[in-house]
Amino acid sequence: MISDRIRARVLQKLASEVLAVERAHPVRVAVDGCSAAGKTTLADELADVLRGRTGREVIRAEVDHFKRAPELRTTYPLESPESYYYEVYDNEAIRARLLEPLGPGGNRRYTAAIRESNAVTVLDTPIRTASPQAILIADGCFLQRPELNNYWDLRIYVHVPFETVLHRGANRDAAWMPSLAAAEERYRTRYIPGEQLYVSEVHPAESADLVVHNEDPASPVLTR
Repeated sequence: MISDRIRARVLQKLASEVLAVERAHPVRVAVDGCSAAGKTTLADELADVLRGRTGREVIRAEVDHFKRAPELRTTYPLESPESYYYEVYDNEAIRARLLEPLGPGGNRRYTAAIRESNAVTVLDTPIRTASPQAILIADGCFLQRPELNNYWDLRIYVHVPFETVLHRGANRDAAWMPSLAAAEERYRTRYIPGEQLYVSEVHPAESADLVVHNEDPASPVLTR
């Protein structure tokens, strides 16, 4: 199908951009974006394309596995947009256990996850040693926050309108929430307002190196 070829071409272009980045340490690629933008799927596919084009080690990490335990989020009400934006992710652990070891002067000994995505279950993830020419593909929300932004060697932002975030996200999360209406309410009152804080403060689409417009996943559009 034509749409399949369009997505394949975009993935190949993204892979070329990744492979063009030269560093004296593993290359750290952020696949950033709001909820339900298609970050994880894109990151998985990009990693597969890279593995088919290079013999370099490709590391996949999902930043949802670096959330802070709920009991440590005490500055804002737990279900508030502010708590979601400012408190959910353990940026210190993302830096210390994933990004800094793979960066300049790092020992390349990294951890790809510390908790289940529910933020409750602690994972006993082994410490691994990356090869000097490894490529990290990490996806998640808020990856261009000031606490993390300088640790990436390439930033890809996956953009969709907030109307799409609501539709996709609520339909996806309704599988584990009491109802579709409950999922929609959670997006309207917590996730989307929190992500709007990020967009207004950081302007991630403008600061990223590459933007993938992913409202139609079959026909994404890549821009700089």
